[in-house]
Amino acid sequence: MSDKDREIEELKREISRLVKELSRLSPQLSSLLKMRGYHMYKTEPPEPPILPGDRFVGQYYDLLKHYSFRLFLRDVIRKKEGFSIKDVSRFTDEIKAKEYTDELLRLGIAGDNEGLFRLNQQEARSFGPTLEWFVAEVLHREYGIEAKWGLRFKRANVGGDYDVIAKMGTAVMYIEVKSSPPKQVYQSEISAFFKRIDDLFPEIAVFLMDTELRMKDKIVPMFEEELSERASDEEVVRMEKELFQISNRIFIINSKGGIDRNIEKVLRWYFLYNR
Repeated sequence: MSDKDREIEELKREISRLVKELSRLSPQLSSLLKMRGYHMYKTEPPEPPILPGDRFVGQYYDLLKHYSFRLFLRDVIRKKEGFSIKDVSRFTDEIKAKEYTDELLRLGIAGDNEGLFRLNQQEARSFGPTLEWFVAEVLHREYGIEAKWGLRFKRANVGGDYDVIAKMGTAVMYIEVKSSPPKQVYQSEISAFFKRIDDLFPEIAVFLMDTELRMKDKIVPMFEEELSERASDEEVVRMEKELFQISNRIFIINSKGGIDRNIEKVLRWYFLYNR
């Protein structure tokens, strides 16, 4: 292990220790939301995530850390009538697609009918709920953070879902999770993200896109346009590569390098600059 890797692991342990200690001494997430006038009445969306049986959840979680597997699973969800290995080789080679298909079979997520494979959970229409579940699991498994996904509230002024909401001590964290590529994200969605921040007023907010494409080309300019529309003097500042922040509390990130790693960088930045 290199010195850099050791430093990253040490930072991860320190963040996890700090979050767990703060959580132990603070109210539950539902109480923190109630203080803001939010009362949860639904904690999961109507459309379920793609999940295996309980004993396989840990292995499935590890698979979802891989961007190539998430792209593969998106393709699988689209193939309602069933799929062959060749059908789901768009983002990977057939060897990897077969390996991933074998994993779905082993985990009980898909079935095999003479070489035509099919998801067992046919009610799943998109990858979005599974990605939200995964992000909440990252917070819980890696840092001991209490997190809920697919939330709806009785009194939200803005409306719509809050993809992931978590608590770090007495701080509330809101993550907007996008499974679509940048070309399918519109200015209205950036505006809605800011309106939810205005309504909930979390201490930390994250706009997370599950893509390895550049954020500077389209997404960052839309954030800059929104700030301009609001006559705000805040600026979008690059943290590193395709990770950006606004006033050390609003973060724009993609998944290149790993969703778990990028969330770790956000947490580290937040604690470093909000002491």
